This record gives sequence, C-alpha cells and structure tokens, in this order.
Amino acid sequence: MKQHIEALTQYLVAFITGLVQSGVKDVVISPGSRSTPLALLFAEHRELQTYINIDERSAAFFALGLAKSSNKPVVLLCTSGTAAANFFPAVVEANLSRVPLIVLTADRPHELRDVGAPQAIDQLHLYGNHVRWFSEMALPEESVSAVKYAKTAAIRAVKEATSLMKGPVHLNFPLREPLIPQLEPYPFQEEPTSRMVEAGSLQISNKSAKKIVDAWQKVEKGIIICGQIDEQGFPQAVQNLAKKLGFPILADPLSQVRSSQQVENFVIDSYDAILKATLEMEQLKPELIIRFGGSPVSKPLSLYIKKYDNIPQYIIDSGEGWRDPQNTSTMMIYSNEVSFCDQITNLLPSPKESKWQDMWMELDNRTKDIISSQMKLESELEEGKAVYELINLLPMQSTVFVGNSMPIRDFDTFFHKNEKDICIMANRGANGIDGVVSTALGASIYKRPMFLVIGDLSFFHDLNGLLLAKLHKLNITIIVLNNDGGGIFSYLPQSAEEKHFEVLFGTPTGLNYEHAVKMYHGHYTKVLDWQGYAIAIQEALSHEGLNVIEVPTNRDKNHRAHKALWDLVSREIQSFLQDVQ
Repeated sequence: MKQHIEALTQYLVAFITGLVQSGVKDVVISPGSRSTPLALLFAEHRELQTYINIDERSAAFFALGLAKSSNKPVVLLCTSGTAAANFFPAVVEANLSRVPLIVLTADRPHELRDVGAPQAIDQLHLYGNHVRWFSEMALPEESVSAVKYAKTAAIRAVKEATSLMKGPVHLNFPLREPLIPQLEPYPFQEEPTSRMVEAGSLQISNKSAKKIVDAWQKVEKGIIICGQIDEQGFPQAVQNLAKKLGFPILADPLSQVRSSQQVENFVIDSYDAILKATLEMEQLKPELIIRFGGSPVSKPLSLYIKKYDNIPQYIIDSGEGWRDPQNTSTMMIYSNEVSFCDQITNLLPSPKESKWQDMWMELDNRTKDIISSQMKLESELEEGKAVYELINLLPMQSTVFVGNSMPIRDFDTFFHKNEKDICIMANRGANGIDGVVSTALGASIYKRPMFLVIGDLSFFHDLNGLLLAKLHKLNITIIVLNNDGGGIFSYLPQSAEEKHFEVLFGTPTGLNYEHAVKMYHGHYTKVLDWQGYAIAIQEALSHEGLNVIEVPTNRDKNHRAHKALWDLVSREIQSFLQDVQ
C-alpha cells in the first residue's frame, strides 16, 4: 500500500507541476471521492488558487468565466460518473467560444469498467469533437518514465488548450484505491521551467499585404464589420485602419470597439436599427466587406452580409478557424488581428475623404437621435431603456456580462459609443441561456466591477450559481429583466400562434426571486420606476457581495415599444436616403 501511495503522489505531483510551470493558476473543483488525490494536491499547492463548487454544471461555467476573463487556461476537476457529464454544456461553449479549459475527470480503473461497478460510465471521448485533445491517462506508476509522462501530458494539455485555436481539452484519470496521497512533507519542489511551449502568432507576408492594399485602396464603398473579439489593442488598431481606408466600422457590442478612450465618429453602433429599415435600399450597397471576430449579434447585419455575396469579402482570423456561416467569404486571412491592421495601415497612404463614410455617420446620428428622443418619452419600466440608462450609470472600466436572447440584442441596439472603457462579455458560442450566472461570477474574479444583465428565465436556469458568490465572497450586481417568460419569442413567427404560444414559448413562471437571493445572503431590490432603478444601481456599488436588482417589465409592451422605435427609424432613414439619391 505504501508503494502505491508513493507512486500515486509522485505521478500526480509531476502532472500538477507541469500545469503550474505552463502558466496555470486557477483550479475549479467539484467534490467527489475518486478525484480525491488530485483535489488534495491541487489544494496543497501554494501557487494555485482553488475554487470549490458543489454543482458540476455551475462549476464548469464558473471555470469558463475565469478563463474568459483571465485569458489563461483554467483547470476543472470532478469525480467519475455523471459528474463529468454535467460539464458538457460548458465544454461545448468553451469549444465554440475558443476558451482554454483543461477538464480533468477522475475515473474507475479499467477492471471496474463495464462490470456494474457504481458511479462508472464510459468516460472515454466523453465530449466527442467538442475538445481540442483527449487523453486517457495511464494508471499511476512509480517509474521515472511514468513521472516524466505525467508532466509531459500536463504541458501538452496546456499547449493544446492555448494554441491558435484555443479551446477545451479533456484528460481522463483512472485511479485505484487507496486515494489519499502523501501531503507531508510538502510534496512540491521549487523547479526551474524544464519544458515549455513557445508559440508565436500568425502574420501574413509583406508581399501578401501589398496585394491587399492595392485591392482595398481602390474601393470607395467598403465596410469593416467587427464581431466578438477581445484582443488587446484591437479597438485602436482597427480604427486606424478604417481612418486610412475611409470605411465605416459596424461594431458589435462584443467587439470592444464601442467603448474605449478614443472612439471615432465612423464607428457605427446603430446599424441594427438602420439595416432593419434599409436592407433593400441600394444606397447602402458596399463594394467590399472586411470582417473581424465572431458572428455578429444582429440578424439584419447577418442578412446584409449574406445579401452581398457577390462582392469581395475578407475574413481575418487569428485562430485559423472558419467563421463564415453565410458562406460569403472570398478570402480567409489567417493573421493576428492587431498585427494585420497595423501592417495594412502602415502601407496605406494618408487618410482620404469619404462621402460614403460620412453618409453612414449621418445615418448613425439620426438613428441615435430618434432612440434618445424615444427613451426620454418612456416613463414606464422597459427593457431597452433599462440598457440605455445603465450605460450612463456605470462607473469607468466596468465589465458587463450580458445574457442571451433579448438582453444581448438590446445591448446591440441601445449600448452606444462612449469613452468609459466598458468591457462587454457574453457566452456567444452556443448562445445558450444556461450557466450565465456562473460564468459571470467566474469572470468577476478578474473583471471588476462586474455587472450581469440577464433575463428572468436565464436567471432561473442558473440559480445554483449564486452559491459561488456566497462561498467565495464575490462582488457582482445582477440586473434581472423580468418579463415573466421568454420575451424573445414575441419577436419570432411563433408569436402568431396564439392558441399555444404562452404554454410553449411564453412560459411564465411567476416566481418571486427575492427569496432565492436571500437564501444566498444577497442584497435584493425590486425597482418600480426609473428613479428607483438609478438609486438601486448606485447603492449596489457600495454593497459588497451579491446584489440583485429586479426590473419587472411587460412582454407585450416591450414588443410594442421596440416595434414603434424601429418604425420611426425606418421612416427617418428611408426619407434621408431618398433625398441623397
């Protein structure tokens, strides 16, 4: 038995040492028996920060948020059986969002598999093609080669998770009893980095860059579209490029281009409302589309991209992926986005005057004037105005995590350019409503102050995540836009099926969230008017811990208000474009 414990300890110590030397700092653990030796050794390591979460699904999304905000790989550990299956939704999101997670699942040894042993399921390739790499780890041995193998596996796991196309990896650990490793004396040694992976970034050749410049500088009516991207230096780099080209930038709220110390007038943030009104108008037909980042939130913008599939469309991607759901690209350029912008900008001549760019700026200004006027007239609580007012109330350098369905769409419409350097985050890989509370709480470790704007169904879906705020004393302000159901379905064709709409799509719950918030020792406020909304947000900034602000709204009224706004924008924009024909 002593020999087994020594072998177990040396093997797992080597593995954890490889992780730490490769840059891992955070570990999220869901308690369990089979994972005991890994959990104890992670907790024992002096350079690692461990977070405990009882609910595996919540734990996985929490780890996702940690990795998204730190831009570093995060370890996620659980025991054997269905615990590992509960990681699946977050693994899917990490895969599609390119987030580095290192998923470790403890498992029964081979002799206890497929023989009716308790808490044993087939964990081999459990996450299928949703991970960058899978390894069934060898059973712990005492040999020198086994220890080297364990450390190398850890280093490779980090490499695979943080390569150009970042994402999750999965290592499955079969472990035999006894499961208690040696913790005395301290098992980890101070070691110099023995084996690391040095990775560079993609960049195109000067010859290729000059060809691109020759093609682009001849174009008068170009568009730059920025989807979800969080690359340091990108907002300024892409604006420098747009200035030289004389092209407007259609900036998704997740592009981080709308809110920075220097936001140019040619950054267009009302394109969703504009394109709802003008998709068929020839005055907005581009001659070239340049795209950065993930797919935009806006459906009208996606339709705009698809409509002009007969013009050159360039997609620049540092991850060597294939971000082209409309199948409209004419050239994929694999390069770091910031390096690409700088490279092309430096080869372009001086900035040029652009009537095309001026027209887009005028459209943007007119649209925002209408939105501003409508917001001033809106006296009742309404979801669009809740987003519009929030931007004025947020402190500098805040982070807002935004829930899917209607909240992210309202941010697309109502989150306008500002110099507050506000970071907008969301889970837009699979666009799910699950795990959003937990992800935001994970992100709050590195992004402060943290605000979460979420719908009531998504909030309900991840109430378990609130435990993280209590256990780890995390600070977050959650704004729940409560229309008592699935508000987005009111905007979809299903809304015409009145007979079954409420039961199948509206799905009202009638829940009182005050009780749930208090169960997790949070501070709860239900606002009744806009003055109360502003006061609640200001007070939340002085309350440490969990703050939940509920904004009750009406689904039908929200739908009518949005439709009335779009109708006003449509009339104004079409009138303006007819005048400039």
